Amino acid sequence: MAAEQICVSRSPEETQAIAEALAPALLPGDIVALSGDLGAGKTAFVQGAARGLGVKERVTSPTFVIVREYQGRVPVLHVDVYRLGNLRELVELGYEEFLDPAWVVFIEWGDAVDALLPDEWLEVELRREGDEERRVVFRAHGREWGRRLAGVRERTASWKAAV
Repeated sequence: MAAEQICVSRSPEETQAIAEALAPALLPGDIVALSGDLGAGKTAFVQGAARGLGVKERVTSPTFVIVREYQGRVPVLHVDVYRLGNLRELVELGYEEFLDPAWVVFIEWGDAVDALLPDEWLEVELRREGDEERRVVFRAHGREWGRRLAGVRERTASWKAAV
């Protein structure tokens, strides 16, 4: 079982704040795969994480363009695979280039491509828990992320879900 941390967000701003608290744990070469309900806050999450990584420009959904690039202290690649029909389409788009160790890569609908993900990656699942409330679940994949998740737990303690 992967190590995990569960948080509760009650607004898009809280989802962004939770993601911003993740940012200090992110390093160039990291892959963050986001999954969950449609409209649960995946793009809001990336907005907060990107802000925490020093991105100044407005972060928008890449649903129709598939990939957006942002410059911050660490370059950010924001990928949305929702409109892709299969893994081959992602490979043809240059998926190998997305794994450039200079970037932190966020993949919306990452559960659709988890077969292509490296051994070390962070899963972030966002689920609706009512009209406003969202459950944000961090799952570490790989030993390194298992260790780094401890720091994320400390920085997100104020949003920790009651078990």
